[in-house]
Amino acid sequence: MAVWRQQLAGNFPRIAVMLHDLFMVWACWQLLHVARYAMLDTAPTLPLLGFDVAVVMLLQALAFRYVGLYRGLWRFASVTDLVNIFKASFIGLGAIVLVLSYKRLDGIPMSVLAIYPFALAALLGGPRLLYRAWKDYQSIHSDARARRVLVLGAGHAAEALVKDLRRSGDYEPVGLLDDSPHLKGAKLQGIPILGNIADVASVARETAAKLLVIAIPTLDAAGMQRIVALCESTGLPFRTVPRLSDVLEGNTLPGQLKEVAIEDLLGRKPIQPDWELIRGWLRGRTVMVTGAGGSIGSELCRQCARHGVSRIVLLEISEILMLNIQSELCRNFPHLEIECVLGDCGDAAVARRALTLYRPDTVFHAAAYKQVPLLEGQMREAIRNNTLATECVARACQEHGVDNFVFISTDKAVDPANALGATKRYAEMICQSLNQKKGGTRYVTVRFGNVLGSVGSVVPLFREQIRKGGPVTVTDPEVSRYFMTIPEACLLILQAAASSSRGAIYMLDMGEPVLIRVLAEQMIRLAGKQPGADIAIVYTGLRSGEKLHERLFYADENSKPTAHPKVLEAGVREFSTERVLGSLPRLREAVANYDADTMQAILSTVIPEYSPVQETAESRAKTNIVPFPSKEAGRN
Repeated sequence: MAVWRQQLAGNFPRIAVMLHDLFMVWACWQLLHVARYAMLDTAPTLPLLGFDVAVVMLLQALAFRYVGLYRGLWRFASVTDLVNIFKASFIGLGAIVLVLSYKRLDGIPMSVLAIYPFALAALLGGPRLLYRAWKDYQSIHSDARARRVLVLGAGHAAEALVKDLRRSGDYEPVGLLDDSPHLKGAKLQGIPILGNIADVASVARETAAKLLVIAIPTLDAAGMQRIVALCESTGLPFRTVPRLSDVLEGNTLPGQLKEVAIEDLLGRKPIQPDWELIRGWLRGRTVMVTGAGGSIGSELCRQCARHGVSRIVLLEISEILMLNIQSELCRNFPHLEIECVLGDCGDAAVARRALTLYRPDTVFHAAAYKQVPLLEGQMREAIRNNTLATECVARACQEHGVDNFVFISTDKAVDPANALGATKRYAEMICQSLNQKKGGTRYVTVRFGNVLGSVGSVVPLFREQIRKGGPVTVTDPEVSRYFMTIPEACLLILQAAASSSRGAIYMLDMGEPVLIRVLAEQMIRLAGKQPGADIAIVYTGLRSGEKLHERLFYADENSKPTAHPKVLEAGVREFSTERVLGSLPRLREAVANYDADTMQAILSTVIPEYSPVQETAESRAKTNIVPFPSKEAGRN
């Protein structure tokens, strides 16, 4: 019953309009007869609702429905509505003549039939135009400061948005658009639903909207791309409401509008982790995060704090990054116990000290060097920080009885072609080798690709280049990368770590790879510019260590699904544990002596698939003339 009443209330304006139109049909028919006989000085008695009148009203109602007269609203009556009224009037006249011809139109003057469609069009169109003129007058004389807003979407988010806009007094919602057929012509909070989202350009003109707001927080990337393209075609500014996950995670406030970000266009459907599993695994634990101030490390700290850990140990070499994440956690989680260890996790004394003092149950090892082109000329530091530091922390966890060691790896460890990939792959093999010992620490590796918006990634670089007027630099028209958002990556890390088996390597489902060229073009458009016309895109050539495309798995890893659809497990690859662990003393000695040849030789021996990609002379020449070199390899 409640649903029936709600539907009736939603359709009441349309029913009222239909009753008005039927009354006008009756009035038109009666008045034309009265006028005709008045000219002859006769006064015939006309029944208020005789057979002929009932037939006329029925046939005319069917004509109204046939031409779709009730798809529009009086508030926005236009020439199109008047054309439909005339069309319906003439179709109705034809039907009346055809049906009543069985009695040879006896009693119906020909003058009535000749004037009928024009008189009916005037009676139907006049009230519509007067109503629109009145509403336009009200809009003009209302608060001139209120910004006229057209809302895309008519769900719960749109309903809440309309309420917030009205309360603010700074915005005036003038209409909504939605693709649901049953909502057309209805109202939401008194605001009419004016058509489909594809009609945004024409409706925006008719309503004199000054701002578009996308109120569909459940949109996937493809849907958001479609709607953003439609909004861009209007030339109007547009905003979006935040996703529920962003509100719950404290990244934005309910009802707060935000600009459409590149993350909205490249993201996938919202992840639904197994919250019960994750919270049960984290609740009451002490966790330690290395590289706690970095993009991934800091987000892991936030997620762990949000989902029930009792204490977080922050291990970070940068005092500024340490101070930032410590202050944020203390401010947002005042009851959480937070410990700080300032130092290099590759220093065995630092690692042992942190583990001895705070006895963590789980260690997330996120500390690493991750900039591909830079590391090609810094092999020693890449090995020291990515490989040897991982081994240092991993062994210390084993010695101190830590339950879980979660190593954050990269897709560049698959068929490595650069220092980052090779050093991360060696670290993966170390974790798997240490895990072969019975009992003790459980070692888990999680791989993923580039992270949108992380420090050193391509997105902040493109934003800065666009802000300065260009050019935007891309290494190659065909270069592609896998992307995730930082919160998405960290949620899947927790999901994999909570449900994993010993020694496993997990790969996060990164969706489809994204062409960096397309990424650049989308970011330029989001800034209100046109690629090529307003902002140039310059191709600089691949740099040392960079590949055109990345892969998620080795060909022989034979990935298999897990309990979570966004987490895949790599099959076990055969390698020599003795060679992996036995080469470490020589590798440490080569690092201590800056012996680059020995370091390269050891990596090539331990990782036979390691095949460095060299920068070409053409690439160097192109790069030298571009003021802002691209960094799409980015941080993990």
